[in-house]
Amino acid sequence: MASMLTLSLALLLLSLISGTNYSLLKEGQRTYCVAKPSTDEATLAANLNYACSQVDCGVLQRGGPCFYPDSLISHASVAMNLYYQSRGRNAWNCYFRSSGLIVTTDPSECRSIDR
Repeated sequence: MASMLTLSLALLLLSLISGTNYSLLKEGQRTYCVAKPSTDEATLAANLNYACSQVDCGVLQRGGPCFYPDSLISHASVAMNLYYQSRGRNAWNCYFRSSGLIVTTDPSECRSIDR
């Protein structure tokens, strides 16, 4: 009983921190990290640079499977998701100074970034 209460409190805390309502996620449901549409270009560029300094962003190179759409928000979202996936899909791995958003629908144009 105490562990259930602890788990509930942990999920509540995570949902408050990330803005994600984890009680609506089904067990085993995949999650993805994308940039919030309202994120300014400087923050998107910083997120892209940071994520790509931590994970291999080769899929974003011209001719790569995730190059298109060729926009800053798309590239930042791919990089943020690569980082999020590689770090275990924890809410804090999609924070990006409050510019990340956890979603349950695969947003990628390329299917290679979430495996």
